[in-house]
Amino acid sequence: MHSEFWPPILLSLKVASISAAIVLVLGILASRLLAFRRFRGKMVLETFLLMPLVLPPTVIGFLLIYFFGKNSPIGSFFEGLFARSIIFTPLAAVIASTIVAFPLMYQTVKTGFQSVDKDIEEAARVDGANELHVFFQITLPLSVKSIITGLILSFARALGEFGATLMFAGNIPGKTQTAPTAIYIAMESGNMELAWLLVLSMILISFLMLFTTNLPQKKP
Repeated sequence: MHSEFWPPILLSLKVASISAAIVLVLGILASRLLAFRRFRGKMVLETFLLMPLVLPPTVIGFLLIYFFGKNSPIGSFFEGLFARSIIFTPLAAVIASTIVAFPLMYQTVKTGFQSVDKDIEEAARVDGANELHVFFQITLPLSVKSIITGLILSFARALGEFGATLMFAGNIPGKTQTAPTAIYIAMESGNMELAWLLVLSMILISFLMLFTTNLPQKKP
C-alpha cells in the first residue's frame, strides 16, 4: 500500500511546487507589464492568458501534445535538447500544471497591484525614485498578501490538475502518475482503500492551502 500511496502524493507535491514557483515569477512579470498599460489588443491578450480557467482540460492536453509533439518546432527543439520527447515525462506534468495555474496567479497579483494606493507610488516618484525602485520597494511589498494568496491558489490548482496532465504526461506509476490520476486508476481497478487514502490526503492538503489564505493578517 505504501508503495502505491506515497509516489503519486510526493510527485504531485513536487510538480505543484515547481509549477507554483514558475507561475509566481511569470504572474508577477505579466501583471507588472499589463496591469497599468493600455494598448491595442490588451483585452485580447488578457483573455488569452485567462483562457485555461475555462477551457476543458482535454482541449489543453490536446494543444500541449500538438505544440510539443515531434513534428512541431517546439517539440523538435526540446527533443534535440533532451534527446527525447518531453511528452509522458514529469516535465510534461509541470508544464500542464503551470498552464492551468497561471491565470489564478496573474489575476490575483494584478488585482493586488491595482489596489495599491497610487498616491504613495506617486510620492516616491516625486522624491526621485525610478519605476524599478517604486515597483520593488512599494508596489511589491504592499501587494504581498495578494501575491501569497495567488501562490497558494496556484499551488492548489496545480496539485489537483488531472485532465491535461493525463493526456500530456500520461499515467506511468512511479514516473508521471500524480495523485489525481492515481485516484482515477485506483477507483477503476476497485482498490477503494487506496482511492480513499489518496482522496482524503488531497482534501486535507487542499483544505490547509485554502485555510491559510483566510488566516487574518497581523496589522503592523
